[in-house]
Amino acid sequence: MFKGNGASPGVGIGKVLLLKHEEMNIQKKIVQDVDGEEKRFLDAVQISKSELEKVKEKALRELGEDKAEIFGAHIMVLEDPELIDATVNKIKEESVNAEYAFKEISDMFIGIFENMDNEYMKERAADIKDVSNRVLRTLLGIEVVDLSNLDEEVILVTNDLTPSDTATMDKNKVLGFLTNIGGKTSHTAIMARTLEIPAVVGLKDVTDKVKSGDFIVFNGETGDVVLNPDENTINEYRKLKEEFDKNRKELEKYKGKESKTLDGRHVELAGNIGTPNDIEGLIKNDAEGVGLYRTEFLYMDRDDFPSEDEQFESYKAVLEAMNPKPIVIRTLDIGGDKELSYLKMDKEMNPFLGYRAIRLCLDRKDIFKTQLRALLRASMYGNLRIMFPMISSLEELLEAKNILEEVKTDLDRENISYSKDVQVGMMIEVPSAAIISDILAKHVDFFSIGTNDLIQYTCAVDRMNEKIHNLYNPFNPAVLRLIKLVIDNGHKEGKWVGMCGEVAGDKRLIPMLIGMGLDEFSMSPISILPARKLINSLSYEEMKKISDEALKLATADEIQEYLKKVFA
Repeated sequence: MFKGNGASPGVGIGKVLLLKHEEMNIQKKIVQDVDGEEKRFLDAVQISKSELEKVKEKALRELGEDKAEIFGAHIMVLEDPELIDATVNKIKEESVNAEYAFKEISDMFIGIFENMDNEYMKERAADIKDVSNRVLRTLLGIEVVDLSNLDEEVILVTNDLTPSDTATMDKNKVLGFLTNIGGKTSHTAIMARTLEIPAVVGLKDVTDKVKSGDFIVFNGETGDVVLNPDENTINEYRKLKEEFDKNRKELEKYKGKESKTLDGRHVELAGNIGTPNDIEGLIKNDAEGVGLYRTEFLYMDRDDFPSEDEQFESYKAVLEAMNPKPIVIRTLDIGGDKELSYLKMDKEMNPFLGYRAIRLCLDRKDIFKTQLRALLRASMYGNLRIMFPMISSLEELLEAKNILEEVKTDLDRENISYSKDVQVGMMIEVPSAAIISDILAKHVDFFSIGTNDLIQYTCAVDRMNEKIHNLYNPFNPAVLRLIKLVIDNGHKEGKWVGMCGEVAGDKRLIPMLIGMGLDEFSMSPISILPARKLINSLSYEEMKKISDEALKLATADEIQEYLKKVFA
C-alpha cells in the first residue's frame, strides 16, 4: 500500500499505464555500417508513418475530417523527399548516426519555416517538429504513448503530468492519475478536479514500483493506493466507488437551488477553468459563473503566441456559453512554474518572486495589449470581468489600468465595438497587496483572493516542496487574518470580494469564509454542489461569531481543532 496526497475525490480502479517523459539525448557518432544506419533511419520513418496512419483513421472516425487532416499533414512530412533524402545523404556523406543526421536536417527545415512571414508556413514548422520528435523517439527506442489514442481504460502513473498531457488525453479512457510529485495546488491536482478525474499526488517513487499492465486501486480523497490488490480489496474499493457515485447523484437535487445560508445571505458559487472545453463541467455542476479563467493555457504547448483572433474566439466561446453569468478572465499569468518554450526568459534564482504575471505584461506591452484587445472585443458576447494577477503595488495596478484605457482608445479609433460595462479587478495573492487593500479597493471593481500564492508568499514556503509541505497551511492565522482584512477593506469601499484559490472549495474553511463575509467562491467544478449543500445548512450570523473566535486563536492547529469541535 502507498500513501500520497488525496488531490481529487473519487475512486480509481483499473490497469496502470506508466508514462515516462524520457529526455532525447542525441549525440553525434561516427558509424562504420553506413548502409545499416540508412536502413535504420528509413525503418523508423516507416514505423512512424504507420503509427500516424492509425491515428488518422481513429481521428477521422471519432473527430471528423478536419482533425484527421492534421495527421494527414504529418504523414506528408514523412513523404517529403527533401527531408528524407537530405537525411540519407548526410548519413552517407558524413558517416554519422541516423538520429544526429535527422535532427540536424529537421532543425534546419524548422528554422526556415519558422522565419517565414506566411502563417501557413509557420504551421508547417510545427508539423515538422512533431513528426521529427516521433521519428527520433523511435530511433532512440523511447516508447511513444499517444494519450489521445488510448486503446483501453487506464490509470495514468507518471512523475508529473504536463499541461500538454492533460490537454491531449482521451478523457473518456483515463480513470485516474497517480504522480510522484505535487500537492493539492499543483497543476495535476487542479486539472484532475477540473476534469472530475480522481487523483493522488506526492507518491514520491510510485513510477519505480509499478509497470504498465499492473492493476491498481486508490482513493482520491484519502490518498490510499493499493498495487495488485486481492479480490477482497478490489470489492471494498468497488463498494467505495458505488458509494461515491451515489453521493454525487444525491447532490443533483442542489442544482438550480440558490447558494444562500439559512438566514438568507446569498453568495456566488463560480468555477475555475483553463480552457473553453472545461465549461461543460461548470454547466453540469450548475456553476453561477466563472470566477477564474486561467488564460495561460491558451499560450502553452505551442510554438508561438496565440493571435488576437484566436484569443478572441476562445474568450467569446466561454462568454457565449455562460451568458448572462459573470466570467472573470485573468490576464496572462506566465512565469514561476509556467514557462513558454518560445518566450526566452533568463534563469532566475527565485522564479516565483521574479519576472512573471503582471510584471511580464507591463514590460511586454505588445503581448499584454493583444490580449486586452481580444478580451474587450469578446466582451460583446457576455458578462466579462477582467482581472490582473500578482499586483503588489498601487503603481502596478494603475499602469495596467492605463494600458487597458489605451487599448479602448485604439478600438474606438478603429470603430471596433466592446462593452462599456466590463468590471476590472485584481487578484490579492501578494501580502503587500493585502496590507494596502484599503488603498487598492478605491481603484478596482472587485478583489479575488488567490490563496494558492497568498499562503506561499505569506508563509515563505514553496508549495511544490514536499519537505516543507506541512508549513503550507491555509489555517495559518496570518493567512486568515489577511483574508479578513481584504474582505473588510473591499466592503468598506462597496466592492465585492471573491476567492479563486483552492481554499474556496475547502469544506473545512467554507463556514469560516462565510462568516468573514466572502461574497464569491470560485472552485473546481466538482466542488460546487457539495459547497452549495454545506452553505444551505449554515447560519451567517452564527458563522460570523465562529469566525471571530477562530481569528483570536494563536496557531493553525488551534484553529483547526476549534472548527472541528464546533462542527462535530
